[in-house]
Amino acid sequence: MCEHIEDFHRTVLMLGALALYAEIPGADDDFIATIGPSLAVSLPEPPPGMFPPGYDTIGDTDHPGSV
Repeated sequence: MCEHIEDFHRTVLMLGALALYAEIPGADDDFIATIGPSLAVSLPEPPPGMFPPGYDTIGDTDHPGSV
């Protein structure tokens, strides 16, 4: 697997682990508030083929569940 794809998957897994940690009673809110945005910013571009052709990940597109 290409390093770019591995970085993307690893970062998504870390974001998921942080989300689970945030739900634990007594979780460190300062840690979550610091690490969450840092992980989100470090998220590399998604691998090719993750989104349908023409999908704009930055623009004002409709997202699942939005009206």
